Amino acid sequence: MTLAIERTSGDTAVKPPAPQAVRRRRKNERPVWEEPPTPAGQAAKGITLGGVLLVMLVPLWIVVLTSLSTQGAVNRAGGLVVWPDGLTLETYRVMLSDSTVRTALLVSLGITLVGTAVSMVVSVLCAYGLSRSRSFGHRFLLSLLIVTMFVNGGLIPTFLVVTGLGGYGQLWSLILPSAVSVFNILILRAFYSSTSADLIEAARIDGAGEWRILWSIVLPTSRAVTAVMALFYGVGYWNSFFNVMLYMPTDSEKWPLQYVLYTYVSRGNGMPGSVNNGFGDALSLTAPLSLQMAVVVLTLVPLLVVYPFVQKHFRTGVLTGAIKG
Repeated sequence: MTLAIERTSGDTAVKPPAPQAVRRRRKNERPVWEEPPTPAGQAAKGITLGGVLLVMLVPLWIVVLTSLSTQGAVNRAGGLVVWPDGLTLETYRVMLSDSTVRTALLVSLGITLVGTAVSMVVSVLCAYGLSRSRSFGHRFLLSLLIVTMFVNGGLIPTFLVVTGLGGYGQLWSLILPSAVSVFNILILRAFYSSTSADLIEAARIDGAGEWRILWSIVLPTSRAVTAVMALFYGVGYWNSFFNVMLYMPTDSEKWPLQYVLYTYVSRGNGMPGSVNNGFGDALSLTAPLSLQMAVVVLTLVPLLVVYPFVQKHFRTGVLTGAIKG
């Protein structure tokens, strides 16, 4: 580096070196992460999303196709059917003619509706109480709830408590032992805590009590997360079958649909109609594998029907919890 020396009227002044040119981003130039994607990047994203979609849809396609196939088509395919061959609705007729399946469907619907309602009421009330900083003992109760996420009594003590309360063989034993999720309560509490304090204070000045504030202010402003939590609870109740193995393994009239599916698939129990049903040739036989796949489809239909109505709230709830600022 050289220094430029400038002489002025007998004094020697040292002139600093000229600063190097610094490239500045133009005002209308976007950051690297906001630049438009390249064609290669767009193609890579499309291929990735297409692969993920195929991974999800291909098994569903095979399950539905197998449930609509005859015994002959299953035999020719050597198991699961990939291409349509001899499609028929006979399998679903046979399945729905089984009183065990019909009863199990009603039991599953009842457990899901009642269980979701109970879980949401308890979770919303608990989360709202813990979100109010002035509530009595909220810090101690919050710490106690968090401890239960990592430490619990175990399976045998839970079984002894439920059976000691008379829950063995009762439908409520499929709901109350798993009625509360601490994780869901913490999520609800975080959303309720972010409710505008000025809005709540204005409601209190107008004479609104805690119940009115919860019903008219907190819940409407937290509709997205409430819908997501209800979806989580509903899917959990609909898919649960382990509690049935503990509390009512022999009473088939109280089995939910998932446990019926478990018995058909894992234990190999037969269903009525899995023999020649009167048409006289091999193609008219109802395959046990088709019946199993039909029960799988039946367990998926309610979730596929409900999810589109909750999807908007689900997306909003996830984004609200993930994006800050």
